[in-house]
Amino acid sequence: MIVRQFLEWARTAPEDARAKAVAALARAYVRPELGAAERAEIDEALPGLVADPSPLVQFHLASALCRHPLVPADVVLQLARLPGPAGALVLEHSAVLNVRELIALCSGGDAGMHEAIARRERLPAPIAALLAEVADVGPLLALVRNPTADVPGFALGQIVARFGAVPELREALLSRPDLPAAAHQAIIRIVAGALSAFVEERQWLSPAEAARLAREACDQATVTQASRPQFTQTRALVQGLQARGELTSALVLRSLLSGQMRLFLEAVSVLSGISVDHVAALAADRSGEAFRVLYHRLALPAGAFIAFRTALGVVQSETYLDERDAEPGLRLRILDDVLAAYEEAGESAQGNRIVGMLHRWQGEARERSERQTLAA
Repeated sequence: MIVRQFLEWARTAPEDARAKAVAALARAYVRPELGAAERAEIDEALPGLVADPSPLVQFHLASALCRHPLVPADVVLQLARLPGPAGALVLEHSAVLNVRELIALCSGGDAGMHEAIARRERLPAPIAALLAEVADVGPLLALVRNPTADVPGFALGQIVARFGAVPELREALLSRPDLPAAAHQAIIRIVAGALSAFVEERQWLSPAEAARLAREACDQATVTQASRPQFTQTRALVQGLQARGELTSALVLRSLLSGQMRLFLEAVSVLSGISVDHVAALAADRSGEAFRVLYHRLALPAGAFIAFRTALGVVQSETYLDERDAEPGLRLRILDDVLAAYEEAGESAQGNRIVGMLHRWQGEARERSERQTLAA
């Protein structure tokens, strides 16, 4: 009787008063002590309340019901399809909506609906995968930043393929520890390509120099990626690089000159077809003869042997690391020793292009070391 009287009154009541009354009725509905008869009466009235044309009334009703697990499914679906904040509240919080219903809402929804669904706690993988395929940048940013969402690796890769050029989304993707190695590499290539195009467009460098800059930026980012303690996909990273023709001798040497033995050993293993353990044993031979045999098998540039062998010896020593040198990157101490070995062998940048590259990398490492010193 009270609910029927309320509905009669609501037909002519002002919006503000109606919204407050609907909120009070909804709060009464979610209380466990409400009697069965009263609950049934409100259940019958709910569809009419949801149909109220006032956004304010809709919002108050959705606010009161969005987290209640016993609201009838048809009412929840009706609320979820409301435009604006009212529908978004239900889409984000309601436990009544199942996977099938959420998939249907994603398929037919707009950006606001997508974003609300992307923020759901413990969002299941099928819905995250669908959003990766159909949603725009805003909802995908919410999805990538949702720490409880189950986002499959292939879905993260699809997001990179669609919107990897968007800086804010790219940054959010890179902060995820579960970002697949292939997706991470795709982001690196996107950034390097944009950098190369920008430099070439401004005519600051020749096309060849811009391309070299892009390659070295990719290599540097790859080594940084592999150096993170939480990174566990080194083998997959190296195999992907090889498949794309990006596992170059320069990248392998940079990994060693950065003190990244794990990346170096995996790269040599993939290039040679020898197990990582066997490669590690050959590299550990202090005489250098075992590594020389391996080096020739890999067909690496003859002019780079001194660099590889000297760097390997320095990395294998226990004293090479500067304690201040915690940031990933080329190690100045290793480069200094390598270039000293070339100088002792009588090789210069004029006769060996590897030496010229090493001098350039030495400058990069020195600048980095100076920045760290100033920041300390």
